[in-house]
Amino acid sequence: MNRGKTCDLPWLSGGGGVWLRARLRTVLAVIGLAAALASFGVAGEAAGAENPEISMKRSAQRLSFTNEEIIDGFYKIAFGAELQLDPRAPRIRKFDEPVRVFVVNYGRADRRNKIAAVVAEIRARVNHLDIAMTEDRRAANLVVRLVPKRNFKQTINSLYGPERSKQIQQSLNPQCLSGIGKDASYRIRRAEVLLPVDADEFGFSDCAYEELLQALGPINDDASVPWTMFNDEVQMGFFDVYDQYLLNILYDPRIRPGMTKDEVAQLAAEIMPAVRAWVATTNPLPLPARAAAQPAK
Repeated sequence: MNRGKTCDLPWLSGGGGVWLRARLRTVLAVIGLAAALASFGVAGEAAGAENPEISMKRSAQRLSFTNEEIIDGFYKIAFGAELQLDPRAPRIRKFDEPVRVFVVNYGRADRRNKIAAVVAEIRARVNHLDIAMTEDRRAANLVVRLVPKRNFKQTINSLYGPERSKQIQQSLNPQCLSGIGKDASYRIRRAEVLLPVDADEFGFSDCAYEELLQALGPINDDASVPWTMFNDEVQMGFFDVYDQYLLNILYDPRIRPGMTKDEVAQLAAEIMPAVRAWVATTNPLPLPARAAAQPAK
């Protein structure tokens, strides 16, 4: 089933572009992470009362991967983009400044606490990424809009205009959406996430994790990578171990906006030990899985 797409739109003034991706449906490891979640007062949808379907998928996730499996997936997810209108230039896109997330809620249901919990987990699990919530709209460079499903198409139209909205609807028929705007140096300067606030618990969580993570830069979907949530056929509802590897590669300081695949390839072997160490620290694995998670020789 085709569940999501990404497109690139000329969204920022002064050049650059925007990549949009859409989705058609949609044991806390560290004390610091648990404290971060608790500080937001998340109830019901926090890990302590996790949706049974998410818990089942979390316990069934694969935990060990070779360097080749991780790096191959990174190349496929970090460098591509679907429905890109700007000239194609496969380069790294990422924030190189603090990411501040502001939530606008247009629905009766208020899931801002869930977004805060997702942001707290991303902050705890991705090294070198300064991401946090803000109550100041002017300070935000990542805006999450929570809208009722019945108003989803109308909101896309208001954000992107009739012509681009029509293209998005015809090409993607999205139920949730994210987009990034970059400058000429491929630094993400602005990101938007659009989520159906009245989706069921699993669907909302699935959309929230994927769209927020893709708004940070890994915006392509690829059906040939079976372990990632950035695959139309895969539903997670949580921040899985494989995708933590991908985000930690992206936000390693040695990976810079604008880098080509060849430039990243020269650093991949050097970066992987630090990435593995961080993921292992934030995801204590059972001993057999920990041994299997060692770099392939």
